Amino acid sequence: QQAVRDDAPEPAERYVLDPADDSVVIHSCHGRARQVEVLRDAILRALADDPTLEPRDVIVMCPDIETYAPLIHATFGAGEVFEDEEAGLLDEDDAPPDTGPDLRVRLADRALRQTNPVLGVLVRLLELAGARLTASEVVDLADREPVRRRFGLDDDDLARLEDWVGASGVRWGLDAQHRAPFQLESVRQGTWEAGLDRVLLGVAMTEDDARLVGGVLPLDDVGSQDIDLAGRLGELVARLHDAVRALHERRTMDAWAQVLGELADALTATRPRDVWQRQELGRILLDVADEAGGAGAELTVDDVRALLADRLRGRPTRANFRTGHLTMCTLVPMRAVPHRVVCLLGLDDEVFPRAGARDGDDLVLQDPHAGDQDARLEDRQLLLDALMSAQDRLIVTFRGRDERTNVPRPPCVPIGELLDVIDCAAVTSDGRPATAQVVVEHPLQPFDPRNFQAPARSFDSTMLDGASALQGPRAQPAGSFLAERLAPWRTDVVELDDLVRFAERPIRTFLRDRLGITVGSYDDELADALPVETDNLERWAIGDRLLHARLRGIAMADAADAERARGTLPPGTLGERVLAEVAHDVEQLAGVARRRLDLTAEPLPLDVRVTLPDGRLLGGTVATAGDTVRLVTYSRLGPKHRLAAWARLLALTVSHPDRDLQAVTIARGVTIATL
Repeated sequence: QQAVRDDAPEPAERYVLDPADDSVVIHSCHGRARQVEVLRDAILRALADDPTLEPRDVIVMCPDIETYAPLIHATFGAGEVFEDEEAGLLDEDDAPPDTGPDLRVRLADRALRQTNPVLGVLVRLLELAGARLTASEVVDLADREPVRRRFGLDDDDLARLEDWVGASGVRWGLDAQHRAPFQLESVRQGTWEAGLDRVLLGVAMTEDDARLVGGVLPLDDVGSQDIDLAGRLGELVARLHDAVRALHERRTMDAWAQVLGELADALTATRPRDVWQRQELGRILLDVADEAGGAGAELTVDDVRALLADRLRGRPTRANFRTGHLTMCTLVPMRAVPHRVVCLLGLDDEVFPRAGARDGDDLVLQDPHAGDQDARLEDRQLLLDALMSAQDRLIVTFRGRDERTNVPRPPCVPIGELLDVIDCAAVTSDGRPATAQVVVEHPLQPFDPRNFQAPARSFDSTMLDGASALQGPRAQPAGSFLAERLAPWRTDVVELDDLVRFAERPIRTFLRDRLGITVGSYDDELADALPVETDNLERWAIGDRLLHARLRGIAMADAADAERARGTLPPGTLGERVLAEVAHDVEQLAGVARRRLDLTAEPLPLDVRVTLPDGRLLGGTVATAGDTVRLVTYSRLGPKHRLAAWARLLALTVSHPDRDLQAVTIARGVTIATL
């Protein structure tokens, strides 16, 4: 600070840094999340080193508080992270498990769309006006608290809706006409209209026998208890359709204010204690209309979005500032008031200094003069103010290495100049440049042992366990999978289905039934893109449905129409090619099955009751057509099919020794196995 005050390029005598001097520390980190973790450890270290230091003596300033807010919530989650006054606070019961000292954080200068959920829904609606309205975008909109309250949706309802959206083939677009700007108005498949038709028709009927009603295939996963939920989904999509149609019209600002208020009322609702959210929206719309002064100029939705974006961006206020908690705010003037510890978070080269957006209506840009407002120069001044306002410590974090490639990245220009000033003003005790001590490079992973050694010091007990494990002796694998034999599985009745499942997949069944381990891959992400190709598993599903339809006597043309209406095929000729290839294999397989088996005989359940030598009872049922246990599958014939047929036939033979039973399995590739 003295060197900056003196403004001397080369001081007469350089300061000699004490090895323990940490008044200025600049942390080089991998990415944003790592910066927040390092900052938390640095603040906790400062509080631990100085008992007189309190959280209210620390201020954290960040150029982009909105980007870092979720990371702050995740990293400082052991304590409470408070939002703006009107948004309430996070209950301690909702906080994640304790991973370190309790550090209460107050977030200030948040954008209104973040602190007011109703405003957030309206702004998101304006953004979706020109978007494709993908499945995930609409489900995300429905998951917002005001929308959930308007349509009475809870967590179970949203999970159910997400399952319906995925099963009905919804991808993007409200209807075929909504896809016109993308030159896909001829493709109705995968739209919300097509998917919703399947859901609503599924309330009244199932997809048995591939029945189409008006070209729509009912969705099987909708029961009579889901009628109300299906209706609420239809109402949500209908209101969203009306909103998008209304947002594509041109109107004056006064008319826009009225329309936006009506759209907010149609899609959102609040609790009585949160009525301020709708009132604040009304005040903002009224202010924007008053500023227009009744001008008759007609605006588009893009113009309105730009007006509201300027109105709703984060602004420095007195709320949540200097409240006694650790304050995190934006890097703006009058925030760098003297604090004992000043922290600058996220001073990355690509975001600081902030580049001001060039406005075509700004006449100052056409004829610049000295003294004109310059965002980059203002940010440099803010860094200087922060440096001079720190009383005890200055802590800076920036992205010094790429988190994916580990390639070094240079600091932003103002930080580079600050490092130059530090080198000119001081040296280390062993004669090296001062930045060798001031700049601390952190490893990528928080469980790296170097995080718990000087000069870095982490306070995360969970990561300490990981670091200790890395430095400890490597554990030798056990000699056997299980340390000792499991206790016998005591049951009086053995289900035949369990026995067959064990014969098909013995390892998976053992892990699930005896060890409680479920092996599988679960992907709960909604697909937003129209399919243009099918993988092997999707082809198998198509072939399996077509095969079962043909075996029930349904014509191939009707079964193919049902597959087209299902929405899982690629659109147009891409899907027809896949359907033709699969249909050829299905017809060949079904023809062999008709010649080899009596498909006219209705399979009837045959009971199995066998007393095992140890006294237990083997029970179950097997569907047989006459004296034949038949299986026709679109899969390739494998050991599991042979073992399953053998287990069922063996159980039936023991239970009914007087009958001449056989098992016939026909698989793709016209492979027949007879027992």
